[in-house]
Amino acid sequence: MTSRLGSVRFRDHLTRGRLTLVGTALVLAVAGWFIARYLDVGAIVTAAADADPTLLGFALVAYALSWPLRGRRYGDVLAAMGAPLRTGFLTAAVFASQTANLIVPARAGDGVRAYLLKRKRDVSYPTGVASLAVERAFDLVAIATLGALALAALAAGDRSVDTRGGMTPLAAAAGLAVAAVVLAGATVAFARSDRRVGPALRDRTAGTRLAQPVDAAIRFGAAVRVVAVRPRRLGAVFGWSLLVWGIDVATAVLVLAALLGGFDGGVVALPVLLAVCTLAVSAGNLAKVLPLSQGGVGLYEAAFTGLVVGTTAIPVETAIAAAVLDHALKNAVTLAGGAAAAVSLNVSPTLSVDETPPNGGATDDHAESADF
Repeated sequence: MTSRLGSVRFRDHLTRGRLTLVGTALVLAVAGWFIARYLDVGAIVTAAADADPTLLGFALVAYALSWPLRGRRYGDVLAAMGAPLRTGFLTAAVFASQTANLIVPARAGDGVRAYLLKRKRDVSYPTGVASLAVERAFDLVAIATLGALALAALAAGDRSVDTRGGMTPLAAAAGLAVAAVVLAGATVAFARSDRRVGPALRDRTAGTRLAQPVDAAIRFGAAVRVVAVRPRRLGAVFGWSLLVWGIDVATAVLVLAALLGGFDGGVVALPVLLAVCTLAVSAGNLAKVLPLSQGGVGLYEAAFTGLVVGTTAIPVETAIAAAVLDHALKNAVTLAGGAAAAVSLNVSPTLSVDETPPNGGATDDHAESADF
């Protein structure tokens, strides 16, 4: 009995937030040990210090300009769900939620955004949560599409890609891109179909351990369906998603070029630089999906560096410096924008748990979207 009570108490203390913090510490510790043991730390610092400030400035401006586009895309998602709102407010809400995701463990920003929509614009919690599911689905589609296009460009071109370390990073990126495209495409296609599998799946898994994840998957599918059945909205959201992530890639290209002495540095041809950075950003953001560290710190840098080093002749120290600067620049813009959004909305970017809806806003209100 005592051991069982101890086990229960241990699980109660082992929350998602604490696991994320522990994971972050482990990832950073392993990364620090590897860099100190096998790489030239001085070369990494020198590469970052010698970066072209003008190109870094352009990268900063480019990434900042992508945020109003995120707000515009989110507006199209909500409009499809019957809640049209202005881009300015939605840009601030996206900033606030993404800032919370960087600061607070366990993706607390999801609850923050749903809370802001409810408190400021009277949008129900189920609609807010469903809209986030749709946004993530199209993020996945856009990232996978750009990665697949970059792979095709590298495969079709006759420009050399360095393979001294083997093609493992490129093959891994190809596998991730193909899997993501197939999964996202199948989800959208199934959502557009007339089939309804939700009730049957709920009945089969009722009372089992699969009940909760199955219910979450059904809600996700129902949310995607709301946009997928409207061709114009589907095209608009997908187009905005491609533009948002295209700017994300452009930011990485500018950062890497800043460390290489410009676009005419001769280390990598511009078309190859574009393709490789697209793959690196795609792999880095897919790696961030794993809930192993806060804000994907360490995971993004590792995936980005692996792609760059595995497919070009760029030194590993330069690639690490580029990955760290790219991620740091993007996080800095997010934090600055989140602080400004918090002031404009008169809220804290890290709302207390009591202020946000339970379970991220999931309720039993199924009136917001048709079953999947």
